[in-house]
Parts: sequence; structure tokens; C-alpha cells
Amino acid sequence: MANPLGTWKPDPSFYPSPRMAMKAEPETLAYVAAFDPTRQVPDELAVVDVDPKSATYGKIVHSLAMPNVGDELHHFGWNACSSCLCPNAPHPHAERRYLVVPGLKSSRIHIVDTKPDARRPTIAKVVEPPEVAERAGYTRPHTVHCGPEGIYVAALGNAEGKAPGGVFLMDHETFEVRGRWEMDRGPQQLSYDVWWHLGHDTLVTSEWGTPDTFENGLVPEILLGAKYGKRLHFWDLHKRKHLQTIDFGDKYQLVFELRPAHDPTKAYGFVNAVVCLEDLSSSIWVWHRDGDKWAVTKVIDIPAEPADPDVLPPMLKGFGAVPPLVTDIDLSMDDRFLYVSCWGTGDLLQFDVSDPFRPKQTGKVRIGGIVSRASHPGAKNGALNGGPQMVEVSRDGRRVYFTNSLYGAIDEQFYPEGIDGWMVKLDAKPEGGIAFDEKFFVEWPKSHRPHQVRLQGGDCSSDSYCYP
Repeated sequence: MANPLGTWKPDPSFYPSPRMAMKAEPETLAYVAAFDPTRQVPDELAVVDVDPKSATYGKIVHSLAMPNVGDELHHFGWNACSSCLCPNAPHPHAERRYLVVPGLKSSRIHIVDTKPDARRPTIAKVVEPPEVAERAGYTRPHTVHCGPEGIYVAALGNAEGKAPGGVFLMDHETFEVRGRWEMDRGPQQLSYDVWWHLGHDTLVTSEWGTPDTFENGLVPEILLGAKYGKRLHFWDLHKRKHLQTIDFGDKYQLVFELRPAHDPTKAYGFVNAVVCLEDLSSSIWVWHRDGDKWAVTKVIDIPAEPADPDVLPPMLKGFGAVPPLVTDIDLSMDDRFLYVSCWGTGDLLQFDVSDPFRPKQTGKVRIGGIVSRASHPGAKNGALNGGPQMVEVSRDGRRVYFTNSLYGAIDEQFYPEGIDGWMVKLDAKPEGGIAFDEKFFVEWPKSHRPHQVRLQGGDCSSDSYCYP
């Protein structure tokens, strides 16, 4: 007699450990959130062919329009991933099928079905803002992470768009909003990113600001007054209780992207501080254990570059320099290479972080930039604007993708003419070193700007693992 459970198997894109995930087949598609900065036409989820053997390699093969205008698609993630194999809350028969795509401006959450045709996804459900606000008490959903027991979403504002922001959970099968995650938030008020150390029962959150401080662009008085986010918060993941705050000090503003080690036995991770008010530099920090507490150590400084005020945007003329504006980072699956996006200068940097406290730069490319306007071998026109922003790394670490728009209202503050969108790919050597794939340059349609990239089957910022 046939086994009725014979086909009931874990999703083949789920891997118990990062070591096994590195052996996955190369991705053939990338999903890219793209928004209309004028809010005249719907935002889109674009599907890009990333299979070098394909006749449509490096091209947008489909765009899924959202049902409304003005969402500002930004970050997004999968409904389920490798964390479903964790022993504390196993859901091994969940399926990586749906993309959870919030509108950062609208607070609307779109559930996008990537089956049966991964090249032509469809909208399966839309969770409207009143449901999120009523059930979770939050608005402006930002980061989406598939956790062992559900979908974690970091939100930047409360139901009124003020502080506190925080985290809420959604069911990974019905997509109902379960409710607020925090039982005891302690002193935490500002919100931005969220991730965790599943092997150490710790959740980490970072800070930006309340929606009224960024939705019309960065406010110079708030930035120079050191009122944007400057702290990390550490939580008991099981008890949902705030444990510790680390304040980076007033001179470090916008403590943003969290990239914990993929190996669950390692209790450290990387975070970027976008700007230092003393010299416009950016910095990379490691959080780590120090006795029975968490601590942070600055490990990389990236200086600003002197520039003629005549070629700088009004926001920077008084400083006479281009800040690097490190606005995204990503960590390879083997925890060896850290990728650093310098949206201001146009650099994408690669560091060997085998020793997280002694990084060594191993690669650099330049494209775009506030002053440089560096080009690409595949670009039709010469000077490019925008700069490396959202960066994503393939599971095997051999391919690096990135786009060039940060956030609609902020783009024009640093690139006043508006950003012409593009997406590029780097080839990464196993021993270190990066170079442009000259055949991969996606010139984005003028109506939209690209932001976050997600790779089919998972990538280096989508999944978490419970086995080393």
C-alpha cells in the first residue's frame, strides 16, 4: 500500500544549516520591489531573469502591479524559510511560496504567490492598514523575516504613526495578523530592523525614527540634533522581553541594518551607522557577548571624500564633502565576507570578516555616486546616478546583486535631479575579490525605482538556521 505521507516532505529550499544552504542550486530569478516616486501609478514587484543561460538574462521578464497607488514598496520577505526546521517550533512542511510585500508609506501588506509560475507571480491577498493597526497597534511595516513560528514584521510607527514602533507577527499560512510581539518593551521607542540569534534565544532591533521624521525626507535639524536612531536593543526571544540597550552616542546617527552570523553557534553580528556627525564618515560595528552582557565594537571606518561645493547638492554644500552613506550591508552565508553599500560615494566594498574584529578589505567597485557618476560596461549612457544601495548575496556567495534607490523622499535630497534606476550584478571569487558582470545591467523603466532584491529559493538575508 502506498504511503499517504510519501509526498509530504520539507520544502527543498529549506536547509538545516548554512553549510548545506551554500550547496543549493544557483538562483534563476530575482524579485525586486519597485516604486513610483510620484505616486501616480501602482508600485510593482519586478521579476528579473538572472540565469546566464537564458535568452532574457539581465532583463525584467514580468512586472506585477499592486492594486493601489502610493504604497512605496521597500523591504519584503518570504512567508517561510529554513527556520521552519528549528527544533523549538518546527513547521517542516510549510512552503516557501509567498512573498510578503509591505508598503512602507501605505501600511498595506501584499501577499504575492510565486506559484505555479515563478516568472508570473500573482497577488493572493492584501492585508489592509486598518487590520494591521487594530490587531498589532502598528503602522509603516518595514522588515519582514520568516521565523520558526510565523512571520516577524518590524514597523516604524504605532497606530497613529508615532512612537513606539515595534514588531508584530503574522501567520505564515493564513497571513492573519496575530498581534504585537513585545510583552515588555522596556525603554525601546524607535524601530527599524529586526533579526535574531536563534541559537542564543536573542532578538535584536535597531532604530531609524518615527514616520513624521523621514516621510518627507531627512530633517536636518533632527539629524544634526542627534534625534534619529542611535541604539541597538537586545531581547529575550522566548519571553519577548527587553533585556539591554546599547547607545552608540549622539555623534552616530541611523544605526540601521542587522546582519547576525548565519552559524547559530556564533553570538555576533554586524550593523552599520550611516553617518558620524563629526566628520560625515560611516562605520561598521560588531555586536558580541562581553561576559553576561552584549557589547559593540567599531571595526570599520569609511571616511567622507572632499568635494567641490559647486557640484554638491544643497544638503551637503556647507560640508564640502561627500559622505559614504553606508545604507546597507550583507553577510555571505559562510560568515566570511561582508558587503558594504556606500550610496553616497558610489562604492560597493567587500571585507573579509573571518575574524570579525579585524576586517580586511578584499574588493571594491564604484558605480554612480553623488559626485563620481561612475558608469558600468553595460550602461548605454555614460554617467550614472544613485549608488550601491540594497545589496543581496547568493547562497553560494558567488553572485552579488544591488540596486540604487534608497527612499523616495530622500533620493532627491542627495540626487536632486531624481534617480534613474538600475540593477547590477557582481561576480565574487571564493578567495575574495569582486568584479562587474559586464553583461548584467538592468536599466530600470523611468516610471519606477528599484529597491530590495530577493532571490528565488532564498539568499543571504532571507533565512535563519538552527544547526551549524
